[in-house]
Amino acid sequence: MHKGKIIKFYRQKAKLTQEQLGYGICSNTHVSKIEQGKTDYSSEITLLFSKRLGIDVEEEFIRYKNIKRLLQCWHDSMIRQRDKEIETLKNKLEKEPLIKISDYQILYELLNARYHLLHQDLKPADKILKEIKKKYKHLPPYESNLLNHLSGIYYLSKKDIVKAFETLVSINIEDYKNEEYYLTLATAYLAAGSRVMAYYYAEKSLRSFINNNNVLKIIDAEMIMLITRESDGCRDFQLKVEEYEALLHTCDLCHAYEKKARVLHNLAYEFYNRNEYETAKRLYEQSMDLKEKKSSFYLTSLEGFIRSCLDGNLMAKKELEKLVYEGLSLAREMKEYIYSISFKLLLHLINHHHTEYFNYLITNALPYFKQSGYVSLLKQYEKELFHYYVKKDEKSKALELASKVLAD
Repeated sequence: MHKGKIIKFYRQKAKLTQEQLGYGICSNTHVSKIEQGKTDYSSEITLLFSKRLGIDVEEEFIRYKNIKRLLQCWHDSMIRQRDKEIETLKNKLEKEPLIKISDYQILYELLNARYHLLHQDLKPADKILKEIKKKYKHLPPYESNLLNHLSGIYYLSKKDIVKAFETLVSINIEDYKNEEYYLTLATAYLAAGSRVMAYYYAEKSLRSFINNNNVLKIIDAEMIMLITRESDGCRDFQLKVEEYEALLHTCDLCHAYEKKARVLHNLAYEFYNRNEYETAKRLYEQSMDLKEKKSSFYLTSLEGFIRSCLDGNLMAKKELEKLVYEGLSLAREMKEYIYSISFKLLLHLINHHHTEYFNYLITNALPYFKQSGYVSLLKQYEKELFHYYVKKDEKSKALELASKVLAD
């Protein structure tokens, strides 16, 4: 049957009718049955078709069967984040015309979306995923689960935690058998502020990555486990710092500088939470130095850097304002509205405009966080607003907000 599909593909490519292909070889009816896989035919006919089409049908058949292996290797290389291998396999697949008639065309389209997500190219990834959902109402189990997994990754990248969970929980792991899914689920739970569940799924994914010797994903899983683990007292915190430093060393050994930037950012946040602003500032700065300036990752660390300087009184007001305007400019250029909100809030804090700060929080920030599914940010700022109402002795508003938070 597959050979018939190959013969039909190259016949149409050569702009030949079935009658023209079969002329002097067999009837056009027989050609039709061969192309549909409904009849047996001799190797002599295969050879004659090959000569007329200017191909070797047997070699093309071997290439056809190799498509699945190439796609599996491409997916595996993306999971392992082997950049050179990813590009090599991508180029091979792009030059493979038989994908269009193979049983793996949908998988190829999905893996193209995965490639874009890996490079944070969200628009082309979203376009591919939407087209697949529109074109194919019923997908094979693996492709269906992969589609949901990639959609979950997309929504996480957009920080829409609600939609991320909606798609991720619909995955049937028995059909999917891709244990990287557990790491994505851990990331979603972390974003939602559920530390216990984030740790559970990160640990679950870690066992798989250790078995498969996937060092880069081991870093990701261990990083989530570190973030979610509580540290009581100085000794516990020092041990945690040592584990972060071990992860940084692993990143250096693997030349995984993007991951190193994230580890530095998370370590900076640990020190920020302990009010050790000098150290937090230094680590945020190191993280920013490793990041592409026009990226959401850079803006996140820039925000942390500014907060550390502001809370630790480590930088003059004018310098802080300059950094905030730099962040605002980048956020507008990148059309990252969430960061525009964050930097506007920082600007109010720097200028001690507390009334304006909370007005902007109530009228702009919180509605946007809720509408866009930014669960963790919503919780963080609602808690801040609650304390503001208590401090202002606005008990009814504080109770209303507290009831709302508990209901959510």
